[in-house]
Amino acid sequence: MIKSELIEFNGRTMRVRASQSAAPKLLVLLHGWTGDENSMWIFTRGLSPSYWMMAPRAPHAADSSGFSWRPSQPLTHGRPSLEMLLPAAEALIQLIDEYSASVKVDALQFDLIGFSQGAAMVNLMGMLYPHRIRKMGVLAGFVPAGLEELVEKKPLSGKNIFVAHGTQDQLIPVDRARASIEILEQAGAQVTYCEDEVGHKLSSNCLRALEAYLKD
Repeated sequence: MIKSELIEFNGRTMRVRASQSAAPKLLVLLHGWTGDENSMWIFTRGLSPSYWMMAPRAPHAADSSGFSWRPSQPLTHGRPSLEMLLPAAEALIQLIDEYSASVKVDALQFDLIGFSQGAAMVNLMGMLYPHRIRKMGVLAGFVPAGLEELVEKKPLSGKNIFVAHGTQDQLIPVDRARASIEILEQAGAQVTYCEDEVGHKLSSNCLRALEAYLKD
């Protein structure tokens, strides 16, 4: 079993796991608000060892502890917009390109999964860079505000996106997730949706569904 390792790369902290494949696929893992580079590994135990994985720490300190994909802004908790997240998205695609080049992993297309605020980043990245992202896993997340012009261009046409949410989620209500699915479909995506009676987390049923979605 290959263990992950904590690294510093171009001023960013990341946890990475090398691949056992001669031609690995890249999987990028985006943590939620107050998370860090360690938060997403719980979701990876059943995933293919052929994946080369990278889990970057978000660039901003969160209010209480951990990190965030956007700067702290009063009265906007839980409502990050395109404008707030765009700098992190642009920096992330640059980080992915630079890191993948350094380890000689093909990242012309990569898979991307995120949880909560990280899932909002997945949705944004898919809209901004649809030609770069092969599979998208949106876990307990939402579509950020301000994407209307992007959605109209149907950037997600031909993509199948995995979305999972808990009906008891009090941090991001399930109605918000269902509304986000409609937006993804308006952007051209087909959505595989897993809903379960849990709070702000991924159920074991939906974890198995995520693993099945990522298999090819």
